[in-house]
Amino acid sequence: MNNAILPSQHRGNVREIAAIDLGSNSFHMIIARIVNGSIQVLSRLKQKVRLAEGLDENAVLNQEAITRGINCLALFAERLQGFPMENVNVVGTYTLRRAVNNDEFLRQAARVFPYPINIISGQTEAKTIYAGVCHTQPEKGRKLVIDIGGGSTEIIIGDDFTPLIAESRHMGCVSFATQFFKDGIISVENFQRARQSAVNKIEDLGFEYRKLGWQSVLGSSGTIKTVSQVISSTIDPNGIITTERLNTLIAQTLRANHFTSLNINGLNSDRVDVFVPGLAILSAIFEVLNIQQMRYSDGALREGVIYSLEKNFQVADIRARTAWGLSEQFNIDQAQAHRVADSANLLSAQYQHWQSQACIEEMREILLWAARLHEVGIVINHKSLQKHSAYILQNIELPGFDREQQRLLTTLVNWHTGHLKPNEFLRSSRYHEQDIITLIRILRLAVIFNKSRQATENLKTFTFQTQRSDNNWLLTLEEGYLERNPLIWNELRIESNLLKDLEMGLIFN
Repeated sequence: MNNAILPSQHRGNVREIAAIDLGSNSFHMIIARIVNGSIQVLSRLKQKVRLAEGLDENAVLNQEAITRGINCLALFAERLQGFPMENVNVVGTYTLRRAVNNDEFLRQAARVFPYPINIISGQTEAKTIYAGVCHTQPEKGRKLVIDIGGGSTEIIIGDDFTPLIAESRHMGCVSFATQFFKDGIISVENFQRARQSAVNKIEDLGFEYRKLGWQSVLGSSGTIKTVSQVISSTIDPNGIITTERLNTLIAQTLRANHFTSLNINGLNSDRVDVFVPGLAILSAIFEVLNIQQMRYSDGALREGVIYSLEKNFQVADIRARTAWGLSEQFNIDQAQAHRVADSANLLSAQYQHWQSQACIEEMREILLWAARLHEVGIVINHKSLQKHSAYILQNIELPGFDREQQRLLTTLVNWHTGHLKPNEFLRSSRYHEQDIITLIRILRLAVIFNKSRQATENLKTFTFQTQRSDNNWLLTLEEGYLERNPLIWNELRIESNLLKDLEMGLIFN
């Protein structure tokens, strides 16, 4: 981890902030605090207001929809009592920027909601969504980000934190539901009309976007989240979206003739009416941009809004910022964390028999973060440290780590010391079980080699040998090392005895 990129904030400097996204389908509010350069989400509030349903063909927002929105803002205002103006950022999106009478909405809102509402342009919305994704997801390099909202869809390509091209198009799951699926009726004709309309709205983007290219594709917000959840429940636990899987979902969807009769595992009943038109839009995007696969991102517009409130978040490595914040918050011994991480890095570099070749770099990175964060639970109690640390890492928000990475991180930390029970490891759909065991064993050794903490003798020369078909490991240490470090010799002996019960060997000399 490069300490030069970490944000510079004083320990204990706490700022409570709020971000509100007035979307076409739902209003969202995040309450969070900034502690030691890290975001801690305190609460999330979401209310479905269906604002886009109240927009007529003349772009006039009817009073019924306005009232739903105002009632929601009144609820939010109660939670925001005492917040200074500069710590609250409220943005209105597609429906509010399109409504010709949005001033009437703002006038009525001011009666119950004392904070300014900024109705942002489509391009600003797209760039803010991109920032929300970049601040919360682990992918680096060039990214394509797709966000299908209630009234509009945003499509962005960027390098790391910098958007290169950002577009917002007038197509969303609520507006398409009204236009193509009146009264909830599903038919092949309705679906194809919706899909073709989406193709027509974005086909001019195809050449430029494909020419720029991307290394990874991320989708955010409700429609893509729902599609990913359905895939997780029925096809792939990772929830990765592909053209083939979209076509499978479309075929399942078209077997129903009405929203109320659509029954697919993983699809919540309250999402059906926006799932069908959203599926048509997403399928069109995959076709026009020739997308191979997409992963769902938890970060979206509201996360981009909240991160925009703090300039110190403009750093290159999200995981580094997250780890630094946890280190400060839980008072981790940084020197010890570095020692364990250095040992884990040296050991993992010599291991040659990984089962998942495509994940080697990613797994080694997670191993180093586990080494740096394995003592996060020490603030609770040193006894059963590994359990306390694992509980914190499993349940806290970790920007920069996706769900599978967080599960692996938690597993490594949970078993970095004490008796090993492989049948209790958190299962992973991404990482091979043998690789997980290997990572745990390496972390345990790294912790053992640094048991003496500040008195630790730096282990510079050693060899680490393993056989692909053998669970026996041979450690050859520099001459005289074990004689000079009897505590480590004893810990290695205990570890060797523990591993024997699991038919794993550790020989050291």
